[in-house]
Formats: sequence, C-alpha cells, structure tokens
Amino acid sequence: MSTPIISLENVSVTFQRGVLWRRQRVHAVVNVSLAVHEGEVVALVGESGCGKTTLGRVVVGLQAPTRGRVLYYGQDVRTLRGEAVYEYRRSVQIVHQDSYAALNPVRTVYQSLSAPFFRYRLVRRRAEAREKVAELLEMMGLTPAGDFIDKYPHQLSGGQRQRVVLARAVALRPRLIVADEPVSMVDVSLRLSILDLMRSLNERMGIAFLYITHDLATARYFVRTGRIAVMYLGQVVEMGNLQEVLTWPRHPYLQALLSAVPVPDPRRARHMKPLPLRSLDLPDPTHPPSGCRFHPRCPYAEAICGAEEPPLQTVADGHQVACHLVDKVPEWVLS
Repeated sequence: MSTPIISLENVSVTFQRGVLWRRQRVHAVVNVSLAVHEGEVVALVGESGCGKTTLGRVVVGLQAPTRGRVLYYGQDVRTLRGEAVYEYRRSVQIVHQDSYAALNPVRTVYQSLSAPFFRYRLVRRRAEAREKVAELLEMMGLTPAGDFIDKYPHQLSGGQRQRVVLARAVALRPRLIVADEPVSMVDVSLRLSILDLMRSLNERMGIAFLYITHDLATARYFVRTGRIAVMYLGQVVEMGNLQEVLTWPRHPYLQALLSAVPVPDPRRARHMKPLPLRSLDLPDPTHPPSGCRFHPRCPYAEAICGAEEPPLQTVADGHQVACHLVDKVPEWVLS
C-alpha cells in the first residue's frame, strides 16, 4: 500500500490541570498508532471524553503530541519547513462540531470562504473570489448561491452553517478532512444529506476522511467499507474493517456498546441483552486503572487484566484487538 497521508506513531497527549501545588495529569491520548491513506474513510468512535477530538486536533496540527510522531507522507510534521508546511496545512483540514462557533459571526459567508483563496494566493480579484465561493456553495447544495453568499452565520440554519464549514474545508482541495462530530448538532432529518454530501466528496474528489463520532449508526452509514478504530479512555482497543468489526466485535467494550444499541426488530430485541458490566461509571482519567483500562467494568476480567496493559494484537486479517482474553471472551455476533 502507498505511503499514508497521515501516520500517527505511538502518539500520547497529556494535559496538566489544577493549581500549581495540586497539579493533575490527564492522559487524553495514550500510545495511539493510526494511519489514513489517500481516498480512505476511517471512523474514530468512542464515548465522550475518550480522546477522539484531541486525536483529531493532533492530526491537523492544532495540538502537539506529548510523545510520539505525526507523519505527513512519511515526514515528521515537526521537521517541515517553508513550502512543506503550507502543503501540510492545505492538505489536512478540519470540520468542527459546532458550526456556529467555527464561523466568525461578524463575517459573511463570502468573507469566510474567500479568506483561504486570498491567503494562498489562489485568486487576485474580488470578482474571481466571489465566483469561486459561488461554485463552492453550489457544490455544497446551497443553491442558488446568491441567496447565501452575503449572509451572516446567524442568518443560516444549523444544516446550512455546517455546509458552509464543510465548504471552507474543501476550498483548498485537501487530501484529508478530519470531520469531528459533523452531524451531532444538526437536525436528525438533515444528517443523512450531510453524510451523503461528504461521501460524494470522497468518491468524486478522492478526499480521505477521518470521521470522529460517538454514534455507531452514522459511522456504519458513512464509512461502509472503510475502517473503524474504537477508543476507550485514550487508547484504541479495537480496529479493523468496519463491517467485520461491528459484526464480530471481539473487545468486551465494543460488545457492550453494541448490545446497548436499540434494535428496530422486536423479535431480535427480545433475544438481545445488554452486556452485564461490573460498573457503569467511567474511571477518572486523572487516575486511570492499571493494566487494561476497561478491566474495572469488564465482566470477563481476570488478574492479568489489572496487572498488564494489553497490546493491540491481530486476530484476523486487519482486525486488531487490545485484550488479554480475546480467545476466551464469548463470541458476540450481530446477526
């Protein structure tokens, strides 16, 4: 396989919080290795607070890792200089969760979308910039473009604002877009249309996506034949082809997540029971459990789980699981 656009090698991010004499360390991301190739769609899923957004910020260069390396086409981003930095910044873009906060409230749609064109000297005149912005809006389904180009963010609906944010990310023809919960603050009726729009950008323009979400349903719909990485307390606990991972989950944490998802078929729902977790409370990230971080809640945990941290091990072609008991955990099949 060709060199990936972005590679994370044993990336960790630790934050300090509290006053000077009572410092606490929050291990937001712990030894995560992940790669995204050209044209690929990868889902990064997990509970709120598991480190998904922090990892996305590391990918786009908004957060420096405490340890580990971030590689852009095999080159450490910390060593990039001159034009290479501009290339990285243009090629890796982000779509934020809150579209209203992501847009300057005192700038019109035209001003927000034309700024990248002028910044990278892709246009010289205002008329040329307006033409390109109009093309972007048409591409995003905001038609006719003249009805939106001079509006302010507060004059748009949530779905329209999210399309503008997506247009800004696409403006520079990036190679990779980090989509951080892009539909979680959009009306349910509009979510599929935005996911379909992102899917068309992937298929027509070859843009790769790192799709960050806590919603397994939207991950299944958008990623389809791509890959999924499941995070828990800052660590990736299961990774592989999305359809295989969600159909044959091997880690107890993912099994617990899937068993709690409502099933629309009453007959199937009667036979599905939530996994009996030992605890429903998420551990304190400032004092994470030793060994496997899921072991205080895992119904199958043994002594080794609390003593040693399990590495990601391959259990099938491309399917990796971080669990000491992967061969002992009862099979849970989503039929």
